[in-house]
Amino acid sequence: MAEGPTTLAEFEELVLLAVLRSDGEAYGAPLQRELEERARRSVSVSTIYVTLIRLEEKGFLTSRKGRPTAERGGKAKRLFEATADGIEALRVTRALRDRMWDGVELPDAAQER
Repeated sequence: MAEGPTTLAEFEELVLLAVLRSDGEAYGAPLQRELEERARRSVSVSTIYVTLIRLEEKGFLTSRKGRPTAERGGKAKRLFEATADGIEALRVTRALRDRMWDGVELPDAAQER
């Protein structure tokens, strides 16, 4: 079987989309809020960072240190941004999902009972 372009796991896709929505200021707490509000997913900040690091290792994100802040005890935030490869992985994943959904009709919830 021929291997195609890299697709994203569901949570990787959600995190990468949340990063894109953050306009270059993506880090743990705001990403956590975005996932809770939009995806209705309650996840720990550590789970988000594990995924961010994995996406960075795959070349789908880059990170940089932000400015140190007093409320963080002088520590700088690690900010994440999508790469061109990350955006392409989103496109490939979306296209795959669209192909799989094409022609699928789900039964009405009332019919399932």
